[in-house]
Amino acid sequence: MSSYSILAGYGNFELKRAYRRNMTLGMLIASALALFSVGSVTLISKISSKPPEAVGTITLKSIQDLGAPPPVAQADVPINPNIEQTVKPTVGVPTPVPDEQAPEEATIATQDQLSQMAAPAPVVDLEQIGNKEINVENMEELLPKPDEFVAYEEAPSPIEQVTPVYPEMARQAQVEGVVWVKSLVDKDGRVRDVIIVKPSGANAGFEEAAIEAARKTIWKPAISNGQPVAVWVSYKIEFVLKSR
Repeated sequence: MSSYSILAGYGNFELKRAYRRNMTLGMLIASALALFSVGSVTLISKISSKPPEAVGTITLKSIQDLGAPPPVAQADVPINPNIEQTVKPTVGVPTPVPDEQAPEEATIATQDQLSQMAAPAPVVDLEQIGNKEINVENMEELLPKPDEFVAYEEAPSPIEQVTPVYPEMARQAQVEGVVWVKSLVDKDGRVRDVIIVKPSGANAGFEEAAIEAARKTIWKPAISNGQPVAVWVSYKIEFVLKSR
């Protein structure tokens, strides 16, 4: 029993040692074959490849040595022979006529003659315009319209307010009334225009008397930015009987 165990153990050890030896030998052979294959491929590629041709060395000392670049060749555009020809315009094309209808001579004006035929531009003398006096007071566009707003710091005030004449017809009829007027006072304090804002409605001549009195009134003009300005002023004129 003991001898069998010894023999069995001895055979197992020999087999393991043989296995290890064969495994190591196989790995060495496989590695050698792999190295041989890689070396063979590398050697064959080196032998089959051509050595690069030597290129001469060019030394440039300045940008001018580069020379002009080669022209860019444009691609040839094919011509289609089937394209129809463009129709020529008929405007300006001379039309043949019989000899008896053709004029003997045809005169064409030159550029100089055409420029002389043009009307000359009027010459403006700036010195005469500068020395010419302009009456600003007669320029109505400088005066405001009745509904135009004019800003001012000081309102106009009457200096000499004229009392209107009481209409005789209204006096006899013992009629009183109130008329609202609107006067255009210029920068000199003079009344340039008067309009009726609200009539009395009595039809007794109050409106005409109010306008006449408003035109004769003298004002202190309105002041804007330290300068007199023309403005419209609205105020009422009362017609009251003294005996009442």
